[in-house]
Parts: sequence; C-alpha cells; structure tokens
Amino acid sequence: MGAALVTFPDPVTSPFDAAEASAARLAEATGVERHDVAVVLGSGWKPAADRMGEVTAELPMTELGGFPEASVQGHGTTVRSIRNGDRHILAFMGRVHLYEGHHPNVVAHGVRTAVRAGAKAVVLTNAAGGLRPGMWAGQPVLISDHVNLTGHTPLLGVNDERFGPRFPDMSHAYAPRLRELARSVDPELEEAVYLGLLGPTYETPAEVRMVGALGGELVGMSTVLETIAAAHAGAEVLAVSLVTNLAAGLTDEVLDHDDVLAVAATSAERMGTLIADIVGRI
Repeated sequence: MGAALVTFPDPVTSPFDAAEASAARLAEATGVERHDVAVVLGSGWKPAADRMGEVTAELPMTELGGFPEASVQGHGTTVRSIRNGDRHILAFMGRVHLYEGHHPNVVAHGVRTAVRAGAKAVVLTNAAGGLRPGMWAGQPVLISDHVNLTGHTPLLGVNDERFGPRFPDMSHAYAPRLRELARSVDPELEEAVYLGLLGPTYETPAEVRMVGALGGELVGMSTVLETIAAAHAGAEVLAVSLVTNLAAGLTDEVLDHDDVLAVAATSAERMGTLIADIVGRI
C-alpha cells in the first residue's frame, strides 16, 4: 500500500495548527528558521518589498498551505524572505479579503503564520479612502485605531489559548512605539482612525457620512481582522494607509479600482522607500 495522504490542517477549524504547519513549510522552503518582522503589502505597495533588502527566497503563498489563490487585480500571490543585515523580513505580496468569500480565519492566516514563524512585529499596508479635510490622494497615513464594521472577527468560536487570551486588550492594538518610530522616519506622517467595511462595493455617500459620524477618517476593506489576529497573538502592529481617493460623496468623481491602482503606482517609489526605512528600524 502507498503512503497515507497527509492532510493540511484547516485554518478555519484548526487555525493554530494551520499556522504552525505553514510556518514549518516556510522555514523549510526558505532555509530561515525564524523571521523577525512581517509585512503585508496591499494594493500598489509592492515596491516596498524591492527596497527592504536582499530577496533570498520567493514562493507562492499557496505552497505554504492554508492560502487561497488571489482573485483581485493588483494583489499578489507570493511571499518573500528578505535579508536585511542580520534580520529576516517576511513580505506577503498581497492579502486575502473577506469579500472574496473567505472565512475570517483564512483572512488572518497570513499574520498568524508570520507570528508562528517568529515575527514580533507585523506591518500592515492598505489603500484607503480619505474622509478628513485636507487629506489628498497619494498621502501615507498612520492608523492610530480602528472601527471594525465588517461584521466578522477571527476570534469567533472557541479560543485557542496557544494564540492568546479569550478577551484580548485592543486599547493599544496599533503599537504607540512603532508609530513613534515611523514618525522618526517621516515627521510629517499624520495619524487617523481606519474604519473597516466588508466591501467589495465602494461606500455610498450615506455610508461615508456614517463612517465620519462614528469617528472614521479612513475607510477600506481590509486590515482590521489582521490587526485583531496579530494583537491577539502578542505581536506589535504598525499599519499605514495610502490614501488613493477621497471617499464617496466628497467629490463628484466615480470611484474605480483602476484609479486606485493608478494612484498607488504613482506613489509606489515614495511609499516603498518609506516602508522600507521604517521596517529597517523595527
């Protein structure tokens, strides 16, 4: 008889075991036992990975197990291991979104894998709509806090104490230390509250007014579940939004994903350098 087929742990029902298994595959594929910092690169942020150091390995996320194929234009499907001096950086070239139909644990699988691979800090990037007066397309903004209106959480169900406590404190989910470090790289960086919605539609003008009434200054369709999972697992989180448009109703322009990618492409070099400099100091 042939060897028994080994089934990969399901990140939906066994998120800790799945993260452990993916971290083990990562170590085997890259030859790096532990990565120090993880970076998740959203729409248009790929140039950041090109500036972080020497790429020593790059492989499809799907080879790690637990990751679905990307289905959105502008989002990558690979993960890089990057050497920066004596440190190792893990860069996810894209992310998984709730609006693709995935379970919250699948959305959080990347950051959980990174933490199990040794990352003590997780840097999240995204493209976002700006609500605060004075914000402009192409502006990088630090996320100081969030409001999760996706209707989902990666902590639903029985808590696995191997990740973290049943009721994790989120009062400092976006680490003050890392935000201060980021401002030491660029003192002009502003901070704002990010409100996460499910998507994939852009917001209606009425929804944008609701976001503002709830304290949101940035709006997008990612990041909040990854932050919850990373904070739950004990990692420090830094998140940076690239304002790619003013939110619906604030201008007469029709929102289009191609326009978001175009703004990201125009800002790519500057944003890449910013993130690379920040990661180099963590």
